[in-house]
Amino acid sequence: MINLTKGVVMATRKTLKKYKTKEICDRFDISRATLFRWESEGLLTDVGRDWRGWRVYSDQNLKEISRIMREKSAG
Repeated sequence: MINLTKGVVMATRKTLKKYKTKEICDRFDISRATLFRWESEGLLTDVGRDWRGWRVYSDQNLKEISRIMREKSAG
């Protein structure tokens, strides 16, 4: 018997990838302080929190960080 519910849940989780602060900092070679400052300045929108209250970043946040870094390097 095939459990279709499990497949749906797994597909949903895959599309809703969330990233921890350390993953973001390592990926973009930035400090936690820089990341948190961008959030407090409003450059990053809708940063989520997990059940512990820790920040979790979405694919949309990754796009925002890429944009911020391009703008800062351009001038």
